[in-house]
Amino acid sequence: MKYPVLLPNIFDYPFTYKSSLKLKTGDYVNVPFGKKTITGVVWDQFEKNVNKKFEVKTIKKKLNIEPLKYQTVNFLNWFSEYNLVPLGMVLKLHLLRGNAFEKQKNSEYRKYQIEFHKEKFFLSDEQKKAFKELVKNDNSFRVHLLQGTTGSGKTIVYFKSIEKIIYQDQQSLILLPEIGLTGEFEKKFRNFFGFEAAVWHSKITPKKKKIIWSGLTSGEIKVVIGARSALFLPFKKLGLIVVDEEHDQSFKQDEGVIYNARDMAIVRANNENIPINLVTAVPSIETFANIKNKKYSFSRLINRYKDANLPKHHIIDLNKNKLAKKTFISFKTIEKVEAHLKKGDQILFFINRRGFAPYVLCKKCLNVFSCPNCSINLVYHKNKKQLLCHYCGYTSSLQRKCKKDHICDFVFSGPGVEKIAEEVKTLFPNQKTVIFSSDTMNKVSGKNILDKITLGEINILVGTQLISKGFHFPNLNCIVVLDIDLTSRGHDLRSAEKNLQLYHQLSGRAGRTGKSANVYFQTFNLKTELIDQITNEDPFKFLDHELELRKQNNLPPYERFISLILSSGNEKQLDQEALKLKKIITNSINEKILGPVNAPIFKINQKFRSRLLIRAKKTSKIQKKIKKILKEFKIQSGMKLTVDVDPISFN
Repeated sequence: MKYPVLLPNIFDYPFTYKSSLKLKTGDYVNVPFGKKTITGVVWDQFEKNVNKKFEVKTIKKKLNIEPLKYQTVNFLNWFSEYNLVPLGMVLKLHLLRGNAFEKQKNSEYRKYQIEFHKEKFFLSDEQKKAFKELVKNDNSFRVHLLQGTTGSGKTIVYFKSIEKIIYQDQQSLILLPEIGLTGEFEKKFRNFFGFEAAVWHSKITPKKKKIIWSGLTSGEIKVVIGARSALFLPFKKLGLIVVDEEHDQSFKQDEGVIYNARDMAIVRANNENIPINLVTAVPSIETFANIKNKKYSFSRLINRYKDANLPKHHIIDLNKNKLAKKTFISFKTIEKVEAHLKKGDQILFFINRRGFAPYVLCKKCLNVFSCPNCSINLVYHKNKKQLLCHYCGYTSSLQRKCKKDHICDFVFSGPGVEKIAEEVKTLFPNQKTVIFSSDTMNKVSGKNILDKITLGEINILVGTQLISKGFHFPNLNCIVVLDIDLTSRGHDLRSAEKNLQLYHQLSGRAGRTGKSANVYFQTFNLKTELIDQITNEDPFKFLDHELELRKQNNLPPYERFISLILSSGNEKQLDQEALKLKKIITNSINEKILGPVNAPIFKINQKFRSRLLIRAKKTSKIQKKIKKILKEFKIQSGMKLTVDVDPISFN
């Protein structure tokens, strides 16, 4: 008998094999492919419109694994069509390095066995009300938003909903936006439940991944805490998905297979007919729109846990208050920080730039040091004593021959987190200071730093955006935002939304244990409207206004955007090919097509980049039309086409 078998590769269709075995959709099999034997899955349909004759090879073996559920097969099919990704590449996301794994010895799963010996947590009346709303109608698909002020105890409320699912002998998936959050989060989970959840992200060892993958197919493992890729795991009996910090743009995978994990999680929940809870202090504009049109239900936690007050916000006008000599920190700020330090408060200086300086130039020859592979400046990282490209990873030393003399005389322009840390150490020499960024916290030493911060052994933190993401610092009661003007610039249609989310999350790090806390904004901008908007205790007011602006201008979520990025090492060929692609699309569809234009970052990794943007009505089924066009479009050798449905970044 003939069977369609989907293989984890670039092809958009299953291959036909034969077998005397009785197989069904979802069975994992080993098949010959070229000179290799690889793992595939018996799929639900054969390749369409096959005219050529070919030899049908025989399936070698059926693996002793629970079949992939038809709901998951449907989800992977839908994912492929929506995101314009070859079906085989979607299966690759599901399999582990191209493999599926049979059940391990029971001893391998012992670590994840459920044994409740948890700490007691008591819910406030407001939390109890939110919990009841969270578990209402949770026997079938529905999307519920749990919105709560930072520090209001959202995590405890949704942990209670997971507890209910565990008692029903079902599995739960908790998606987090950053792998840097998992260590802190594991601790919270263990304290509440008394057992270990399985943790899934790119840094987990292949051996552990193998145990978790097989433990989910057999139903032995009940809870997974994971990054984006955990969405494709083979759950036997998934009962609930939670997307924590649902607004976070890290849920968008922007390399390789491009997709938004939050949106795809909602689709997977729909396919499984199970509830999904979105959790955040400030919802994404898409989620807020779905609340307004009553597609999603929601509940709110207005009060912070144990009635702790939100921090007060103050503006330090840099037109009136001078910066201290050779620093980016004003005398007024120094005065405020010293007062907090006397009270024993922990301080955070926030600057959303990695490294020491984003621009390095020579005073003699005026040469700005840019990446030879990308059209951006190199960032100087003083700790590593090197210039670094944050896009392609190119590194260079500062040893440069000057065009006008033997050695360059450097000027470091613009502050990065390392520069501010250096200034802070000079201004407050008796205080213990650490840098909190992806360069310092994704290492083994990161856990040790976190413990010291929590115990109050560190007085001053100098941090980037990473610090805003769900960490609990009991002693932090003073935040200084150094670059409010810089972060609000640019032409990103989401910049206002991003600022709102970032500063709500950021200010939520302070005053969590009840002490009075303050956030100070240094700014040259006398128009305080921006700060008033982003610090308003009710983010829904801002989102209402933002949604109205989007509606007036036909922007997402009222229209669908699809971005097509062509890249090539040959600039002339790229221009020709981009115009050719636009002409073909224009002749095939009625939707609006913008471009081609050079991408804002025109060159990355020695490849020039040209962008087209398709704007379409949500009801137009534009992906099907685009898929047909791209299937027939023969791209030149050495050129690459990337498709981004619902783009977040326009770089």
